[in-house]
Amino acid sequence: MPALYLGHGAPPLVDDRLWVSQLSGWAEQLPRPRAILIVSAHWESAPLTVGATETGTPLTYDFYGFPERYYRMTYPSPGAPELAARVKALMPDTEPVAEAPGYGLDHGAFVPLMVMYPEADVPVLQMSMPSLDPQRLFELGRRLRPLRDEGVLIIGSGFLTHGLPFLRDWRPDAPPPGWSRDFDEWARETLARGDVDELMDFRSRAPGMPYAHPTVEHFAPLFVTLGAATDPEDAPETPIEGYFLGLAKRSIQVG
Repeated sequence: MPALYLGHGAPPLVDDRLWVSQLSGWAEQLPRPRAILIVSAHWESAPLTVGATETGTPLTYDFYGFPERYYRMTYPSPGAPELAARVKALMPDTEPVAEAPGYGLDHGAFVPLMVMYPEADVPVLQMSMPSLDPQRLFELGRRLRPLRDEGVLIIGSGFLTHGLPFLRDWRPDAPPPGWSRDFDEWARETLARGDVDELMDFRSRAPGMPYAHPTVEHFAPLFVTLGAATDPEDAPETPIEGYFLGLAKRSIQVG
């Protein structure tokens, strides 16, 4: 299986026809996963924590101010207790793994999965980010790499630029601000030449900072994905690019 980094967006993104067609078309080209392990920008928790593993745990509606219909979304995917046990087994003693039985999939997980696997018939496990340090997340991805050979689709879910406080035009097709365009172009070029060290130093080396990421949790899942790559220095595929609300929705596939 490959590993992915994708832009998940807020719940209304499921109503954007272009994004839905891009994401569903991408999923159709992927091998059928045995299970999905997803790391969302919206769950930071230390120590490393796995969410609810049993079928039937309610979703986590971690968003505010949207129409009521978005709070009635459901995604009854099967639980993944075997995958949770496998994740624990892959971690060293210095990386303990906790459990959060009541933490259902948050919108960084269920929004894209509703589009990619609308039948909700693939077991899904969500894992927290115990840190936002790129090197540590890369190492976590490296330890998770064997799961790809076991049919597990590893997904880092964020957004390539996420400067919400600096947006002034809230139309879905708004032109990207300069900081968003510059960061996106830098990421495209840096990923293409496989410069993982420069990517890890994005805070000081990427143009458009700190506007592109006033907080960095939406870029951080990329490093789990890169760590899970067979060769992180290989240029990734880019099934989705472009902008939504002026934010870069560039999404990549490695392996």
